[in-house]
Amino acid sequence: MMMSASEAQAAAQRVMARCDALAAISETAEGLTRVYLSAEHLRANACVGEWMQAAGMQVWQDEVGNICGRYEAAEAGAPALLLGSHLDTVRNAGRYDGMLGVLSAIETVQWLNEHQRRLPLAIEVIGFGDEEGTRFGITLLGSRGITGSWPQSWVTHPDGNGITVAQAMADVGLDSDRIASAARRVEDIVGYLELHIEQGPCLEQEDLALGVVTAINGARRLNCRFTGEAGHAGTVPMTHRKDALAAAAEWMVFIEQATREQDPQLVATVGTINCAPGAVNVIPGEVSLSLDVRGPLDNPLETLLSSLLTQAEAIALRRGLRFESNEYYRIGATACDSALQQALSHAVETVQGRSLSLPSGAGHDAIAIAERWPVGMLFVRNHRGISHHPAESVAVDDVAPALQAYLEAVSLIAGRS
Repeated sequence: MMMSASEAQAAAQRVMARCDALAAISETAEGLTRVYLSAEHLRANACVGEWMQAAGMQVWQDEVGNICGRYEAAEAGAPALLLGSHLDTVRNAGRYDGMLGVLSAIETVQWLNEHQRRLPLAIEVIGFGDEEGTRFGITLLGSRGITGSWPQSWVTHPDGNGITVAQAMADVGLDSDRIASAARRVEDIVGYLELHIEQGPCLEQEDLALGVVTAINGARRLNCRFTGEAGHAGTVPMTHRKDALAAAAEWMVFIEQATREQDPQLVATVGTINCAPGAVNVIPGEVSLSLDVRGPLDNPLETLLSSLLTQAEAIALRRGLRFESNEYYRIGATACDSALQQALSHAVETVQGRSLSLPSGAGHDAIAIAERWPVGMLFVRNHRGISHHPAESVAVDDVAPALQAYLEAVSLIAGRS
């Protein structure tokens, strides 16, 4: 079941135009900002709901504010293959992160409807209300709504203005006492596919429009500190110094070199550094720095992190300093389902001749969904990998084959059910 080139081009142009239309629904006149449980959230839902309905779907908004559509199977009541992504944004965002996936899913259904095709599975499309966590600092609120994994404490969590999730829900006509009703039964869904911009440079470097995601990287984040001894920059000999910044610099070079020598899919970043006392004529006595380590498999990630921390302690010992670290964030790697990867890879090969498999360095709704159902992800090239930025862009000539591959994968998966 293949969308023709001319059909795909027309559908891709429609997707791009709709991305532009959604980008106009923003709390700011300049740039794009659309956060959970805002007036803009509801306006975007209404807009997407109209497009779902026009594509032949039954449409509803669930109890946590996700916009949902269902295209019935050949036999009513069959379980569904879920397609989707998120409709919320970071502040001053691009217009394709999340939205491209929702709108591409609608086009898949629209093609089926226009060709009067019904599959053995129902196709459901969902626009998650919150993935980014911009307003409340809690991510994946929408997807955790349908998995039934909202902690009770979330409803009392405030935004920057002191408005709790429960109050914000009431302000837009939702009832926090009914959150549990958003949860879907495990047997009602067979799997989840998410089309998304890559948000990285790998596809562009390979000169490919599409790639298949193997896993969503796990991550560890730590606050680290080297403590030495501040001293006069002019009077303390080099051999007597306990320079915390020199130790941190040595460790940072080691982090870069050691990570490069490991699995090429592992990454490590020192994103912040603070030096005290911070004077031109004083030897640094204390340096605080962050460490972010990510990878698609948990065991190699743990091995890398352990080696980095061991080296930090060795550097500190040799220099007569103290090193300490505190892990404040941990999320496991999320493997994409092998059968869904196979279907996506076959579809991509059909469309562009070969398929590239790669991990996702960014988080996605698929992380939450994978706790209940098999997940698969299709990446679309975006210019220079720029994302979470107004310069985020995709080419209509990449969206067209993405739509062809998406429909082909959906057809393959439904046919195997």
